Amino acid sequence: MLSSIAKEQSLQGYVQLRKHLQAASLNSIMEIVFGKRYNTTKHDNETKKLNEIVREGFELLGAFNWSDHLPWIKYFYDPFRIQERCVALVPRVKGLIKEIIKEHRHGNSNKSRDKCDFIDVLLSLDGEDTLDEDDMVAVLWEMIFRGTDTTALLTEWIMAELILNPKIQKTLHSDQLQNLASNGGVLTDADIAKSPYLEAVVKETLRLHPPGPLLSWARLSTADVHLSNGMIIPTNTTAMVNMWAITHDPKIWNDPLVFRPERFLGSVNNVDVRGSDLRLAPFGAGRRVCPGKNLGLATVSLWVAKLVQNFEWVEDCERPVDLSEELKLSCEMKKPLFAVGISRPN
Repeated sequence: MLSSIAKEQSLQGYVQLRKHLQAASLNSIMEIVFGKRYNTTKHDNETKKLNEIVREGFELLGAFNWSDHLPWIKYFYDPFRIQERCVALVPRVKGLIKEIIKEHRHGNSNKSRDKCDFIDVLLSLDGEDTLDEDDMVAVLWEMIFRGTDTTALLTEWIMAELILNPKIQKTLHSDQLQNLASNGGVLTDADIAKSPYLEAVVKETLRLHPPGPLLSWARLSTADVHLSNGMIIPTNTTAMVNMWAITHDPKIWNDPLVFRPERFLGSVNNVDVRGSDLRLAPFGAGRRVCPGKNLGLATVSLWVAKLVQNFEWVEDCERPVDLSEELKLSCEMKKPLFAVGISRPN
């Protein structure tokens, strides 16, 4: 990712960060799930097929669909061809993943435990835990979609805020990352874990720009629920927690619209974003909390650290940073982030 960014900066004088983050995120999750990486700069058939399927899936999952609001309309009218496109996409998804599962079945015997990927884990299940192939496809595809977009989008939001707040970016680089780098200046996961300021930057971005502001914690009421404010949620009503409203509530947060990572520094202000503190729970909470939260946080933290360690990021005057939001599958920047990445001395 870093070399691709440096190349684009050298050729164009600016970088569109989103495409690099999406490619890196897809490759990361594909290696974990399928045990293989894809060179997105090349156009071999398998890579092309994967990119097309993922792009189509994201568009469909985030598209506005009238039948979501007026269920009866799906029997008469499909203005955006959502149903038609979904029907066409399903066999393509199944075909791609089943082919990879087939490869694993035939080449699984000599794999050492530390070389196993998630498909190997699923294939090793036996007894009541055994999954049939269609269930495996569903689980694997869910991991690809939910593990790809949120990681890339959160990193993009963080970099946008660091560009708009150069003092915070400078503090993160000079006072934190440069003093932590070991192994010849290469940051490791162990180094990242020692940076409270980087952790605070990630938390503040999750507060200001939660990736799933309305999509977390959807629940169907089985009985009338009486809330303390007098509101009643009727039986068979789907309710969702508005995490965006909670993280922007001035009764909970001082200056809620201001990007200030310092609010999370110190033991008194320590907030666990993994579900134990409901003031900031972007991954949900309880038994159905997002299972990939630790992996996502570790990945985003490492990427941000490396981006700031290797480049000084400044705003591109011709393509200014726009923090407008667009809610699709996740809450993303309405316009992709363009920036100038100035290489730092080694």
